[in-house]
Amino acid sequence: MEVNMNEALTAVQAREDEARQFRRTLAMFATGVAVITAPRDDGPPIGITVASFNSVSLAPPLVLFSVDRRCLSLNDLCAASRYTVNVLDENQRDTSNRFATARGNKWEGVSLEGEGIGRLPGALAAFECEPHAQHDGGDHVIFIGRVVRHSARHDGRPLIFFGGQYRSLDTTPVAA
Repeated sequence: MEVNMNEALTAVQAREDEARQFRRTLAMFATGVAVITAPRDDGPPIGITVASFNSVSLAPPLVLFSVDRRCLSLNDLCAASRYTVNVLDENQRDTSNRFATARGNKWEGVSLEGEGIGRLPGALAAFECEPHAQHDGGDHVIFIGRVVRHSARHDGRPLIFFGGQYRSLDTTPVAA
């Protein structure tokens, strides 16, 4: 069977175009931004920015987030016995960017605060969790955590991601 290379290339380009369009459509759903932190047996803690976080259940208290399978810390996070979801304040754009990178010293100058495994300084809310379940989510892994401790401050506004940009709660772009 002979493969026409032009037809194969056209099919690949069509799939890539569809994926880009799907991503652009998803960007029309505004999300909060969170950083997942977890201790590591050896080395610095895990720190990953996510825009896929929401509640699942009040009884028991469950939350979920998803992580791209290409994430370098995925195996460590899958094995973690606990983790914290830190909901970022609108003034924490730099924190979001810091933990969205794949490499580098994300933790330079940053220390966790509070009880348990701690929270990022300035976070609006923190949900300390024990793993409840992990599920296949295509190119992501879906984590469901049972909340064992939570805290919040009520004097800020959340960092929002919408249309490929950070935004304020009223959708005004956050100044660079």
